[in-house]
Amino acid sequence: MAFEQSAGHDLPAMVEASLAHVLMLERCGTLPADRAARLLVGLRKLWDDWGGGLDSPSFDGTSEDPYYYLEHRLAEACGIERADLDVQLARSRNDLDSGVFRMILRRMVLDELDLLAQLIGDTADKTEETVDAVIIGYTHRRPAQPTTIAHVLSGLSDAWLSQAQGLLGAYDELNVSPLGGAAFAGTDLAVDADMVADLLGFDSSYTSSYEAIAGAEHLMRLAAEQARIGATAARWSRVLLEWMDKGWVATPLAFTQGSSIMPQKVNPVVCEHLVSMGGAGVADLSATFTNITQAWYEDSNNATTDVQQHLWRSADRIVRTLRLLDGLMLELAEKDLPSTDEIVASGATTTAVAEALAAKGVPWRGAHSLVGRLVRTSSPLDWDEAMVAAALAESSLAATLAATVLTAGQHPEQVLVRTQPGSPGRAPIAHATAAVRDRVAFLRIDIDRRRHQLDTARETLLAAADAFVADRS
Repeated sequence: MAFEQSAGHDLPAMVEASLAHVLMLERCGTLPADRAARLLVGLRKLWDDWGGGLDSPSFDGTSEDPYYYLEHRLAEACGIERADLDVQLARSRNDLDSGVFRMILRRMVLDELDLLAQLIGDTADKTEETVDAVIIGYTHRRPAQPTTIAHVLSGLSDAWLSQAQGLLGAYDELNVSPLGGAAFAGTDLAVDADMVADLLGFDSSYTSSYEAIAGAEHLMRLAAEQARIGATAARWSRVLLEWMDKGWVATPLAFTQGSSIMPQKVNPVVCEHLVSMGGAGVADLSATFTNITQAWYEDSNNATTDVQQHLWRSADRIVRTLRLLDGLMLELAEKDLPSTDEIVASGATTTAVAEALAAKGVPWRGAHSLVGRLVRTSSPLDWDEAMVAAALAESSLAATLAATVLTAGQHPEQVLVRTQPGSPGRAPIAHATAAVRDRVAFLRIDIDRRRHQLDTARETLLAAADAFVADRS
């Protein structure tokens, strides 16, 4: 099972890492040119077969793990016996496994970042479309204050940008090469770890070969960053389900399921699945940390091989999550927004009443208590002059404040003219959205630079291997 879970992921990256390793050994004078050329010919054949991806080979007992499977296939491709292979000279499965895992994960992270950037950009578009869509904002599952759909979406953009920065940081921590560390203490043979790192597009090679092999900080960090994305997706999906239920936004038919017995049902099951997927991401986070916690600070399968399946599964789930989120965002459309009376009746505007009294010179605690007493008596829609006057008298406040109490909370749309940065006001939302677009532009530059570095390194590596072989043909 472990073989079949990992081989399809590992083998292409193992070939790529081996090409760099053999070229380095020859350049360092550790491996004779003719034997290096023979290996490079075989590795290029395997790359042609596997470089574009492959289905995981079935475990048949002839190879202990993907590394030994690679050796069998490489010997065949080179036309030699396994005993004549030099590919593992001055290298261990330990540094190879660690390096290959980093190589696979870094490209997965870039795929996630591409989708995050797209989602944030589409969210910015939708934010501009919904800037006047006033709704009831909730805290602790109770109506709290008026806000707008755009204000909520602006908050989501901030969260997703934070997650993108987290993934960029995780990428940079992943993109340090452990290759050259061998089992964990290096080798007496002449090697150049920095050369291998450069050939494979790593930013640098290890500082400590021990941490390069035994360490798991980069794996724990990535697990946490991926779980963050799933958790926020789950929270947003629950809010979106509620908005659909209230009829504030349309239920997107492309993301629904009908009932097998109730003709009227249109079930937004994708949102439910997103909640479940967020929970599964937390489970993979827990499994990753549990495995690593139970491992010694040394090379062990607990903290390396056994963690891979959790991170691959989590990465695949995050890709699906982000695609679904973006599809939902593109379909988000206002429907029957709450009316002014509905918002006022919910009590969401009572903070505005208390603040209006404070602006008239009433101490805040007194204003807060007065309005709280009124709203516990009846809905703000039902307040009348006599009721308010009695409450003012009980609080020893001037009766002239009655008009302020009766009118201050009747206009939830006032949030649209707020100028406070970060508020639901039209101007602050426009400013925030412009800032989001700027950050997405820089994010795309960061993503493209990293991807270009990997692609260029791969092209250069393959060209160098081909040129070396051609020179000796």
